[in-house]
Amino acid sequence: MLNISAHTAVPSARPSAGHAEGVTNDEFRAAMSRLAAGVVLVTAHEPPLSSDGPRGEDVGMTATAFLSVSLDPPLVLVSLREGSRMDDLLLEQPHWAVSVLTESQRHIAGRFAMKGRISDRLLFEDIPYTRGEVSGSPLVGGALANLECETEQRVAAGDHTLVIGRVLTASLPSPDGGPLMYFRGRYRQLG
Repeated sequence: MLNISAHTAVPSARPSAGHAEGVTNDEFRAAMSRLAAGVVLVTAHEPPLSSDGPRGEDVGMTATAFLSVSLDPPLVLVSLREGSRMDDLLLEQPHWAVSVLTESQRHIAGRFAMKGRISDRLLFEDIPYTRGEVSGSPLVGGALANLECETEQRVAAGDHTLVIGRVLTASLPSPDGGPLMYFRGRYRQLG
């Protein structure tokens, strides 16, 4: 039986707009901030609009809502904010990649999570990466793991889209580093 003292109880504010009953946005956010999550960089290459125009752009976003779904076939899932640039791009572009970031790559996670950030082209400028053979997406150098994926399914879920991808390639550029974690609203190291 769970015993919560008055000092640790969550305020009993009632639901905000958009919730029929139950938990408020603030209560939900506070509860989920207690769930430690690994940090990844999701990348995709936006092809050029025309063959004679400027080359396409690389796009990236930091994500903590990423998980393994199946071993056979190898499937992963990433949650994208509905209508975000990455959500819109992956609606059109079926190939994308994921780099599992190390504890020393906190600056990369922070850079691609900024609100009102500069262009993605400038964000990638000084980050070592290779280009995936299948997806053409940037694969971060020194990451714990790099995956190239092809979208199998998209599922609308509230204000997010769950993108399920089949893993087409997997590599371990830096298998000995520690993972970058996200807990209580901050990047952290394991241990």
